[in-house]
Amino acid sequence: ASDVYKRQERTLVDALQEENRLRVLCKIIRTSSGDRKIPLVASHGTASWVEEEGTIPESDDAFGQITIGAHKIASMIKVSDELLQDSVFDVASYIATEFARRVGDAEEAAFISGDGSGKPYGMLHATNGAAAGVTAASATAITADELLDLIYSLRAPYRKRAVFLMHDSTIKAIRKLKDGNSQYLWQPGMKEGEPDRLLGYRLVTSTHMPVIAAAAKPILFGDLTSYWIADREGRSMQRLNELYAATGQVGFLASQRVDGKLILPEAIKVLAQKAGA
Repeated sequence: ASDVYKRQERTLVDALQEENRLRVLCKIIRTSSGDRKIPLVASHGTASWVEEEGTIPESDDAFGQITIGAHKIASMIKVSDELLQDSVFDVASYIATEFARRVGDAEEAAFISGDGSGKPYGMLHATNGAAAGVTAASATAITADELLDLIYSLRAPYRKRAVFLMHDSTIKAIRKLKDGNSQYLWQPGMKEGEPDRLLGYRLVTSTHMPVIAAAAKPILFGDLTSYWIADREGRSMQRLNELYAATGQVGFLASQRVDGKLILPEAIKVLAQKAGA
């Protein structure tokens, strides 16, 4: 049985990356127990020009720390006795992929807009999330100039690995935007497997990003590796033979503990819509 659960967990890990696209873009760390304290450089020291034999001024890096814990996410899956007895049906694979679909969707929502209450703080959180880069002049529209302003609100070192993250409906709104040469800004991938690009940067979509609306934050732009996802080692897989026996089913309970936090807020910027009409 333990070998079956290990195989389910391996399948689950692979499937989670397919269901939750942020797991491929963000940084994954693994913790064993308790909270993990991560040191941060809050501000950097500087170098100074000095005269010969002059006093060298002190300038130290300021350090802080952030704590990553673990929140529990779980799901119950019921399978009929007939399917369990059918050798053609791969129950282990089904359980792992179905759990990954459910958990991956819930995780992605939390990593984007989680409020930190029993779940991770998301990248859009008002105080623990990404900083505002641009506020659009309209509550219901985005201009090409505002997209450029968003890109350059991010410091150059972070632009090297930056991506856009937005909802499909936001792409729909900006797809008709053109540059000064009447060329569309949005460039879909021309080859299979090639990512879509917006103004030269990879474009990623998520159904959990807000849509364009007053005071909403419909676009994230930045280096998503600054958002850390902490997986607690080991996932729980439990088979419940008796609980649903009266209905001819067997229950499978799966759970895992995970947290997420934006470690370097300056590495991601947000485009926010105007608050009023």
